[in-house]
Amino acid sequence: QVQLVESGGGLVQTGGSLRLSCAASGRTFSRYAMGWFRQAPGKEREFVAAISRSDGRTYYADSVKGRFTISRDNAKNTMELQMSSLKPEDTAVYYCAAVPAISTTVVHIVPTVYDYWGQGTQVTVSS
Repeated sequence: QVQLVESGGGLVQTGGSLRLSCAASGRTFSRYAMGWFRQAPGKEREFVAAISRSDGRTYYADSVKGRFTISRDNAKNTMELQMSSLKPEDTAVYYCAAVPAISTTVVHIVPTVYDYWGQGTQVTVSS
């Protein structure tokens, strides 16, 4: 089992940057494929980015490709989402998620696949 805690959200102007962090408990963080999702008011939770267990494979939603970068440090049990060129439509609560993965290369983009979720951190981009 793993517990996830996000941090780093806040208010930023259009074009600005933020870095979100996800801290995981436990000693088996490297066994989990990880992802970032977001949910805006009145909308469904949507995929943002995902990263595999250990080989660094990543996948991004088209809406954030080229602007966001997902990374992880298995030695520190952390995952990050570096967000740049932020837009008002990026405003949402951002969640990190984890799922045990046998494969070292798999990434998951469907939220229902994930077993563990953080509490979320608010990102607000002002126009």
